[in-house]
Amino acid sequence: MTEYDLLNLQYNHMGEARRDMSRTLTERSRNLSLPRALYNDPFLFRVDMEEVFMKEWLFVGMTCEVPTPGAYITVEVGQNPVLVVRDRDGEVRAFHNVCRHRGSRVCTGKKGKVANLTCPYHQWTYDLKGNLIFAGTEMGDGFDKSDFGLKPAHCRTAGGFIYVCLAEDEPPEIDAYLAALDAYMEPYDMENSKVAAESTLEENANWKLVVENNRECYHCSGSHPELLRTLLEWDDTTDPRATPEFKEHYERQAAEWDREGIPHKHVEFGLQNRIVRMPLKEGTAVMTMDGKPACRKNLGRIQNQSLGSMRILHLPNSWNHMQSDHVIVFQVQPISAQKTLVTTKWLVHKDAVEGEDYDVERMRYVWDQTNKQDRELAEQNQKGINSLAYQPGPYSETYEFGVINFLEWYGETILKNLTHDSL
Repeated sequence: MTEYDLLNLQYNHMGEARRDMSRTLTERSRNLSLPRALYNDPFLFRVDMEEVFMKEWLFVGMTCEVPTPGAYITVEVGQNPVLVVRDRDGEVRAFHNVCRHRGSRVCTGKKGKVANLTCPYHQWTYDLKGNLIFAGTEMGDGFDKSDFGLKPAHCRTAGGFIYVCLAEDEPPEIDAYLAALDAYMEPYDMENSKVAAESTLEENANWKLVVENNRECYHCSGSHPELLRTLLEWDDTTDPRATPEFKEHYERQAAEWDREGIPHKHVEFGLQNRIVRMPLKEGTAVMTMDGKPACRKNLGRIQNQSLGSMRILHLPNSWNHMQSDHVIVFQVQPISAQKTLVTTKWLVHKDAVEGEDYDVERMRYVWDQTNKQDRELAEQNQKGINSLAYQPGPYSETYEFGVINFLEWYGETILKNLTHDSL
């Protein structure tokens, strides 16, 4: 079989995979887990990447990670390297991290600071707005540098968060969510924060299993003893499991939020984005083993350290916990049908001094343990799904409604984008 035959076969497989994906998602029951192939088939994984991760808005980092002109971070979206940089006007921009000469990556590090963006291969150089400013004299007199700027990616910021979309045409609407995020994150002043710690775990599980695990706390009592020292499992006062005692606790906490001018009303934007502020267990301030603050300096204008946790969900790749003294942000990066990277960052006030104002190990201990426990759960889940014995199982409407909502969003998004492709 020739290379051409193999490419043609792969092309045919992708067409078949898209048809299978459309049929399966149209016919599936919303109260059952997905069929096996959607968790482990490499062709269906490629559909996920093309129709979700290359067309939807993705969380890629925090604006404080690019604090000054020339500061940059890089991320990988499948096989697409992306560069995020702050230009000299203070605007955060995103580009495909691909030189317009022969396609080499321009910035090879995870982060850095430069005066201009110079490709290490042949020294083609771009300014911080992506314009090609140097290609040498070897290109000839007829070469027009203005035709070879870096290819931009859609980029938006709000509340200290950076979102990127690789869609070739108009990206999905996100304005309403970003406006709410700006308002709800205002007390934290994330521009004046910094990353105190970062970890990345490689999980041998499909990205959807990683997100599903996050979207329910049905497993928490059996798996997360450290987390449950402070975390209350309920997502809202409307949670069907919420007790009268919890609702009273919430009202007392809400009165404190109001006194400090801290927004807390539950807001959501379809099934993709939600912001909700929840109290932690009474007598605890933040998610540490003893429930006491992890950093002496509060973020932004926050005064009361017992503000609970503001939870921010952004599908398909991020969930976050905002607390008075530090925040924790999570980023999901699919690698293959059965491999996912989960990056966690802990952020504190930019003037906080390690060893004086905060102890890194103490700050990150609870979520380090929780992440390791979740990795084990997701990997065991994947191993079971790979078995011939697996068949889609029922979700609890009470305990697993977050998973049901995630998969409903996932199915609707795939079908929407597949339909758009066929037009």
